[in-house]
Amino acid sequence: MPAEKLVGKQQRKLHPKLRVIANGSTQVNTLRSEHCSSIAVDDEQTLKSIAPARGAGIAAAALEVAPPKIETQKKLATGVKANVFIRTAAALENGDRFPGEQSRRRNLAVASVTMDQLKEITDNPNVTHVELGEPLRQPEPLVTATGIAAPAVSLRKFGDSTRHKDGEGVLVGIIDVQGFDFSHPDFLSADKKTTRFVRIWDQGGTTRPAPAGAAFHFGSEIRQEHMNAALQASSSLPAWELEPQSQMDPGSHGTHVASTAAGNAGVCRRSPIAAVLISLTEDDFDRRKSFFDSTRLALAVDYLVQLATEMKLRLSVNISLGTNGHAHDGSNAISRWIDSALAIPGRAVCAAAGNAGQEKGETPDDFGWIMGRIHTSGRVPSAGLTRDIEVVVVGNGIMDISENELEIWYSAQDRFSVSVRPPGGNFIGPIHPREFIENRELSDGSFLSVYNELYHPANGANYISVYLSPRLDPSAIVGVRAGTWTIRLHGDEVRDGRYHGWIERDDPRRRGRVGPREAWNFPSFFTEASNVDDSSVSSLACTHRVISVANLDSVKEKINITSSQGPTRDGRTKPDVAAPGTDIVAANGFAGPDDLWVGMTGTSMASPLVCGVVGLMLAVEPGLTAAQMEGILHRTAIPLPGANFEWRNDAGFGVINPEACLEEARRASERTDRT
Repeated sequence: MPAEKLVGKQQRKLHPKLRVIANGSTQVNTLRSEHCSSIAVDDEQTLKSIAPARGAGIAAAALEVAPPKIETQKKLATGVKANVFIRTAAALENGDRFPGEQSRRRNLAVASVTMDQLKEITDNPNVTHVELGEPLRQPEPLVTATGIAAPAVSLRKFGDSTRHKDGEGVLVGIIDVQGFDFSHPDFLSADKKTTRFVRIWDQGGTTRPAPAGAAFHFGSEIRQEHMNAALQASSSLPAWELEPQSQMDPGSHGTHVASTAAGNAGVCRRSPIAAVLISLTEDDFDRRKSFFDSTRLALAVDYLVQLATEMKLRLSVNISLGTNGHAHDGSNAISRWIDSALAIPGRAVCAAAGNAGQEKGETPDDFGWIMGRIHTSGRVPSAGLTRDIEVVVVGNGIMDISENELEIWYSAQDRFSVSVRPPGGNFIGPIHPREFIENRELSDGSFLSVYNELYHPANGANYISVYLSPRLDPSAIVGVRAGTWTIRLHGDEVRDGRYHGWIERDDPRRRGRVGPREAWNFPSFFTEASNVDDSSVSSLACTHRVISVANLDSVKEKINITSSQGPTRDGRTKPDVAAPGTDIVAANGFAGPDDLWVGMTGTSMASPLVCGVVGLMLAVEPGLTAAQMEGILHRTAIPLPGANFEWRNDAGFGVINPEACLEEARRASERTDRT
């Protein structure tokens, strides 16, 4: 039997979004799992009994009648699992474990739990907070050239190879999507019989056993001997078809990234490569069954750390995937998890800053700004005054059937109330601090949830969460109301008054038709009046010891317009550096022998070059810490033309200077006795 609903103190320990899910029905959560990265359905009968939310066959009239009232849930939903981070008041011991626990670091644990297991977890007096894994966005680099020649061998060859040996002794780890073409010539030995990939952990795979270890009990681990056997097999099929992965997309993002960081024409040309394939698929049914959130990223980092330790190698990891939730101050669970992993010398993680830098179109048909208007900020000047924030949900024949999420963070010194006005409607609220409304049904049948919380356990700040949710009843699907939503902040008590807000991004995905309209998962965005064009660096790239990388357009000698900007909410200097990320030529995965190379643009293309340079730095000086490598990058960066050495919100401290980085790494442990 399912557990009773969570109440009181149990509810307060859950992140607001997790509360919405915990109190949703199995039917609604099954449909929600198609676009919510951190929940999945493991009951095959439930999966098959509920049609996809694309709404095939639903009559137009279903949208014109008042939808039926959904009864309040009396029990927690069953058959649905959620990936969560569990924060505790004291460091975790190796004894008792939480239900569904997979791994732990200090006072954080990762677990995959059913809704009824949340009660047992929140009953634990050591537990302070439980939050969902943050969604990982599907990277969308711009493909700029196909059918092109290989990059020049000298393009990414830096420093004295007799010192760094092209990365020998360093494991290059790539956490990415769309598959890894281990058989591409850029990763093969001279005789083309062996690959430089030593492992691929395919988190959505089923063809090989899962990796050893309780934390990695899912997916498939493809080992080097498996890949080499496929390469050497006498067959008309490509090797990657003989040793398949759950994603093998032509023009694979992961293959391109790995090629820059550690391909034969990349930076670390003698480094072994280990890859983790996050289970991010386009198929609705598969998305219901899979997780693609930041808890899977945490396990991926642990896997690479464990492998590097076993192989007695240093480790340089690249993550060209983004998250946009939480406070953008390094206090979110995945950031603290990675910072903990980087406390040991000889490890580094580089992350793409993100592609949310554009605020306006450069031409009349340029709509790149839609993906850029994700941040707002301002100040409520004094008590008794208000400030409005405007958020646009798309319409014009499109129905948005994804959940739209806005988080507003402000000082613990202040007290703000919040009201929300739907398009064409009246204000709902104010909702005062420590108050909430949950799944409030609006007149059109969609839902609004607002949580006004004080003293977040991760950073002590106050925060307001606003969720605009569609009705996902298969008999009457109703999208989020299109138009401009107004979120009004009321200054109840004001000592500081400053606030920041971020919209959690959806991957734009066409989902079919609902009656006469196109159904989409589509990102909402701030109006031009509310958008503030800074602090758009992804929350993952705000991590204290992660090296955050911006996209340099080398030809124009300026930062690409799409590259996300800093600083962090707490004023730290992210991004750290810029690297070439525009029109980058690297391996074209799964595309065949006559189309081996492709040009792409994005911060995803800039970050792996820095990952490779960091790998060379570790080959020169194995004892470097993540903090030291970050400092070396800051010190040696070259300002853009016309700029000085001050940090800039788009370029960081400047453009990476690989030669100077390697020289500083070599001298890092030098000391001169002047006595």
